[in-house]
Amino acid sequence: MPRKPAGEPDGSAGEFAESRGAPAGDRDGELATIGTTVRSTRRVLGMTVEALASRAGVSTGALSQLERGQGNPSLQTLQRLAAALGIPLVQLLRGAAEPEHHVVRAGHGPRLPAPSDDTRDSQVLRELLTPSSGRLQVIRSEVPPGFSNEGRSYRHLGQECVVVLSGRLKVSIGEEVVDLSQGDTITYDCTAAHWWANPGTETTVVLGAVTPLAF
Repeated sequence: MPRKPAGEPDGSAGEFAESRGAPAGDRDGELATIGTTVRSTRRVLGMTVEALASRAGVSTGALSQLERGQGNPSLQTLQRLAAALGIPLVQLLRGAAEPEHHVVRAGHGPRLPAPSDDTRDSQVLRELLTPSSGRLQVIRSEVPPGFSNEGRSYRHLGQECVVVLSGRLKVSIGEEVVDLSQGDTITYDCTAAHWWANPGTETTVVLGAVTPLAF
């Protein structure tokens, strides 16, 4: 049966429920993990205890107790807290993962395949700079002089942002053609037919960010 922990303000019944079947030591460890995750995530978001409690629909006392690794929060309470923090419930239960980093040394990123079987497309060297399993995709491309895929426009879901690191790049989106030089950036909707060309005499190097993942 649901119970209210000692010292909990009135009106919080139902926020905590008796846990059964797990040793007390295990429950204490789980609560400590959950409490730490709630507190650290709340602070990262710049939220006070009162603000998070209000957003999640729980009492301030119940939240303060949970952040100290105390009490027996119900699954419904944890679901409301996870939603208020904008994190999956499983992350709240397992604890925040250790921050990861991914280093790609210059010239050692995975090579991406050409977007078509046309031999001209294989002239462009595409190097993935982000983890293949990540939510962000950044690609470094080397476009040889004279390259153009005009007449072979691409259309796909998502949005792309391209920064010209060196050289020149001509980008066509729909009926519009834009000439870019070193330092220029263009962002466009990939559902519009688009193609690239290098009108210069040197290799053009571009950095592109794509969402959703294209490869």
